[in-house]
Amino acid sequence: MKTDHRTIRDVIEDLRKDPSFAENIIHYRAIEGKDATYAEFPGDLHPSIVKALETRGIRKLYSHQREAFDLAAGGRSITAVTPTASGKSLCYHLPVLQSILEDEASRALYLFPTKALAQDQLAELHSLIEASGETILSYTFDGDTAPGLRTKVRKSGHIVLTNPDMLHSGILPHHTKWVSLFENLKYIVIDELHTYKGVFGSHVAHVLRRLKRICNYYGADPVFICTSATIANPKELAEALTNSPMELIANNGAPAGTKHFVFYNPPVIHPTFGIRRSAVLEVRDLGGFLYREGIQTIIFAKSRVRVEMLVTYMKELTKKKLFDETVMGYRGGYLPSERRKIEKGLRNGDIRTVVSTNALELGIDIGQLQACIMTGYPGNIASAFQQAGRAGRRQDDALIIYVAQSIALDQYIIDHPDYLLGQTPEEALIHPDNMLILIDHLKCASFELPFSSTETYGEFEVQELLGFLESEGILVRTSDKWHWMTDRFPASEISLRSASQENVIIIDKTVPKGTKVIGEMDRYSAMTLLHEEAIYIHQGTQYQVEKLDWEEKKAYVTEVDVDYFTDANLAVELKVMNEDKTEAAGELVTSYGDIAVLAIPTIFKKIRFDTHDNIGSGPISLPAEELHTSSTWLSFDAPEGWKESDLTDAMTGAAQAIHSFIPIFVRCDRTDIHVVPQVKATHTGKPTFFIYDSYPGGIGLSEKLFDRWDELLELAAKHVSSCRCEAGCPVCIGAQEAGVKSGKRRVIGLLEELARKEEGKSGSRHL
Repeated sequence: MKTDHRTIRDVIEDLRKDPSFAENIIHYRAIEGKDATYAEFPGDLHPSIVKALETRGIRKLYSHQREAFDLAAGGRSITAVTPTASGKSLCYHLPVLQSILEDEASRALYLFPTKALAQDQLAELHSLIEASGETILSYTFDGDTAPGLRTKVRKSGHIVLTNPDMLHSGILPHHTKWVSLFENLKYIVIDELHTYKGVFGSHVAHVLRRLKRICNYYGADPVFICTSATIANPKELAEALTNSPMELIANNGAPAGTKHFVFYNPPVIHPTFGIRRSAVLEVRDLGGFLYREGIQTIIFAKSRVRVEMLVTYMKELTKKKLFDETVMGYRGGYLPSERRKIEKGLRNGDIRTVVSTNALELGIDIGQLQACIMTGYPGNIASAFQQAGRAGRRQDDALIIYVAQSIALDQYIIDHPDYLLGQTPEEALIHPDNMLILIDHLKCASFELPFSSTETYGEFEVQELLGFLESEGILVRTSDKWHWMTDRFPASEISLRSASQENVIIIDKTVPKGTKVIGEMDRYSAMTLLHEEAIYIHQGTQYQVEKLDWEEKKAYVTEVDVDYFTDANLAVELKVMNEDKTEAAGELVTSYGDIAVLAIPTIFKKIRFDTHDNIGSGPISLPAEELHTSSTWLSFDAPEGWKESDLTDAMTGAAQAIHSFIPIFVRCDRTDIHVVPQVKATHTGKPTFFIYDSYPGGIGLSEKLFDRWDELLELAAKHVSSCRCEAGCPVCIGAQEAGVKSGKRRVIGLLEELARKEEGKSGSRHL
């Protein structure tokens, strides 16, 4: 192994000269670093805090840390948006510790999206408190908190660290046991704000409205301190989540080293079908090169299977050394003690290479790494920035290698590096006014405290909805209040991760003694993801569904280790319920509104990882399921002279291309949204593309696309026409029958024609 004194720039030079890598390096870009911007300690900062900071070698604050302290201490709610490793935690630790040292009764509540992150931050907080020499009690409160410790946390915890799920079901419904917290709550900290999007974010928005309502009942008016990785709308997201006005802190005072981005495309091994060499194998070779160069590297992979494959490959480098732990994996499913050991090994440099799922994207402290390899596009720019930020912390140079897979979005980014580097990350969207989610949390809020006959809930007028709950036998009205009257405990029935109440419970039968519930899923998604023989991936671990009890809403799974995933076909019927918005220009009509989706699962396919070969299939025997959701749709006249079968094939290929690029326009996973082509739509009789939200009631994704059909169609058309395959491939429109080249030409023709007409309509709209 080479010595550590070689620089990142030396390594990049060797990489670009090495014949086994050089031809696959498509782009190289260096983003220059910057110096730190400092500010003096606040004049009134408690001497014990000053002592703790100086013990750590901190004699000045970064400018954003000082700005956060001044605003929060002045009673203003804030959102601080700065990159990974910019000292965000001091933005909330300092004002919180200051308030407790000024008033011992003062309390703070820290919310983290995961238990692991809460534990990591607790260790950081404890070391800061220890260095101060003061007695400030801080505890995590989650499912792992020992029963004997819970009373102490409730009564005397100055700082309570928890997660939204525990706040929702374990703290708010039992607020009478938490009087000392709620009466004295000065600060609510929301870390990793950008993770609260979609259905989860919409639920958390209501958990926070319930939290504010209870604080108000106990006479507290806490300040919110939110911290986030870079997203396009941090202030708007924080205000929508908390229903409180926010001050934005976006000027990052932390230093940054130069980041060297290498865009790497595996070589084509099957020209006709556009298949490239496996990204996993290329990452193995690149990771081995950096390991031998002595570069401490983090490799991100998308699934547990890929993490374990890469760890196995990389350990080949060390197999001659007994008990060598310089290569390690990191993912959900590892024991907390094992994860702590890996984090420590990264910080002290004992671990040379770590292979991780996105579990290490969040702000867990793993020290200063030198290089990051991404196995494919993580799904959104914010995640890509988070992963890249794991390398070259502080002023050091960093190497980031993006290795593309043989899928549409990855290949688009290889050809357009500015998409990744040259624009701001996506907006994070939430929809607190989703009626199903609103009603669920209104039940929880009613259980926690009776509503008065004039009370609003957050920004919502809810008296009519309370009347509806009375008619359902859930509430009873006295002269001036609505009271909870059933013996049910509403929070236990509501998952923050799903919009539907009717969830399928997932039960692991692999557990040695008995069974264990490992998750749940809404019924609509369960049809395609939890049918019998489906491969279900949870926390990166693969399970096979042995039995789906549709009546009892239970899926029984066992752990497996296979090299394929499953993909189910749905026969979908769509019916437009009502149109909220419509725009027409000539034959082209774009609309937005509510639809009913009748979905019947038909067959499932087994698809091998990496090559995406179809290696088997089987039938699915489940009843049809109806979903009411929101959708945008585009109707047009059929092209002259086209047979219906040609139009069907062209629309199917075009729908795949359109679906691939939706994550560019709205921050979502591809499974959050569906694209369905209909050659003859029921409500117009015309060819129509529907884009609809996968969740009951909708969560605002398709509405964002109503005004952006022109951009979406144009991007899809350009991508398909520039794809190097001859007849269509998985990268553009899906694999086509051998020897049929006309299908790809028709898809391009259809997309270009629709994009041109849609652009003309958009242009007239903006005049």
